[in-house]
Amino acid sequence: MKIVFLNSAHIDIGGLSGGETIIINLFREWRKIPNVQITVLTGTLGKETWRRHGIEDANIVDVAPSREGESAFRRYILRTLSLIRNPKVRAVLGEADAVYSASDFWQDSVPAFCFKRKFPRLRWIAGFYLFAPVPFSRESPYRGRHFVRGLFYYLMQRPVYWLVRRWADVVYVTSQPDVKRFAPKPVVVVRGGVDTTESERYLSSGAVVPVAQRKYDAVFMGRLHYQKGALLLMDIWREVTAKRPGAKLAVIGHGPLEAEMRAKTREFGLESNIEMLGFLTGAPMHEVFKQSKIVLHPATYDSGGMAAAEAMAWGLPAVSFDLEALRTYYPKGMLKVSQSGDAAAFAGEVLRLLDDSSRYRETSEAALALIRESWEWRKRAQDIWSKTSL
Repeated sequence: MKIVFLNSAHIDIGGLSGGETIIINLFREWRKIPNVQITVLTGTLGKETWRRHGIEDANIVDVAPSREGESAFRRYILRTLSLIRNPKVRAVLGEADAVYSASDFWQDSVPAFCFKRKFPRLRWIAGFYLFAPVPFSRESPYRGRHFVRGLFYYLMQRPVYWLVRRWADVVYVTSQPDVKRFAPKPVVVVRGGVDTTESERYLSSGAVVPVAQRKYDAVFMGRLHYQKGALLLMDIWREVTAKRPGAKLAVIGHGPLEAEMRAKTREFGLESNIEMLGFLTGAPMHEVFKQSKIVLHPATYDSGGMAAAEAMAWGLPAVSFDLEALRTYYPKGMLKVSQSGDAAAFAGEVLRLLDDSSRYRETSEAALALIRESWEWRKRAQDIWSKTSL
C-alpha cells in the first residue's frame, strides 16, 4: 500500500504544531508495517523540521519552496496553487492508494481534495485538529486588536470544512467532542501520543530529582499563541509570585506572541521569575522536565493539546482550564479550573499543588498512570491504523 503524507503548510523552522507531531510519529510507526510505503510531500521548512526530528529519508520530497515570514497570500494562495500544478505531486499521488493531509490549512487540504477528485480511487484521510472559533463568540481568543487575525482564520477554514465533510473518506480529530461535527462519516479520534522511552528510564533510575530541590515551580510548553493562553500565562505567574515571590516558571516554545510575552514579563517585573527558553526538543527539553514540579496548560480555546502529556510522562501533575475537550483528553492527572480565563483561580490551583504534598503526589501518580495506560506512541499508532480501515 502506498500512502502519501501531505505536510506542506509548515511556516517556521523552530516550532512544531500538534498536527505535525502526529504526522511525524505516525510516519515513524506506520513505515514499520509490512507492505506499507510512505512518501512525504512537504515544503522547504517542513523538510528541515523533519530532519531536525531525526528523519532523513529519500521518501521525503520538497515540493513547496517556502521561507519564514511569507505573506498570507503567498503562503496560502500561491503555495496551494503551485502544489496543485506541481508535476512531482501529480506523479506521486497518481500512484498512491491514500493521501493524508496533515492539517485543515489550504496547503495540505486543498491539494488532497483536488487529487482525490482527479484520481477517484485515492482515499483521503483529512486531519482536522482544531476548529477556528467563531469571531464574535465569547470563547474566541482573538479579541481586540487580534480580531482581524481570528476572522481571517475562521473564513479560510470554512470552505475546507465543507470539502472535508463532503469528500474525505476518513477524518482525524483530536478529541471526542469533535466527532459529531463529521458524523456519519468515519472519524478517528487520534488524540496524539508520547514517546515514554526516556522518561521511563529516568523514573526507574533511582536518580529522580526530589520535588523540593527542582529549579522550576512550573513549566509551560507549546506554541506561543493566543489559543494556548500564552499571554494569560504571564498574568497567572504574576498571581503566583504575589504569594510565592521566588517562584520560577520555564517557558518552552516560540511563536507569534513571544515579543508580547517578554514585554509583559518586563512590565510585571518578573524577569527573574520567568525563563523564556525557546523551542526545545530531546535531551534539553527532558532536562527542564526533570527540574520542574508542575506543567501548566492555560489554553482558553483548544481541541486537546499534546504538549502537557509530554511533561506528564515525567510525573508532572498538570493544571488547565475546564475545557470540554480536556475532560476526555486528560480525565485524570490534570486539575481543571472551572472559570476559563480566570488567572487568579488558575494561580490558586497551582499554589495548592505546591503547598499540599499529598495532593501533589496523588495528582502526579494519576498523570503518570494516564500516560502509561493510553498515551504511548507505539500503542496509539497501532490503534489509529486499525481504526482507519484503508
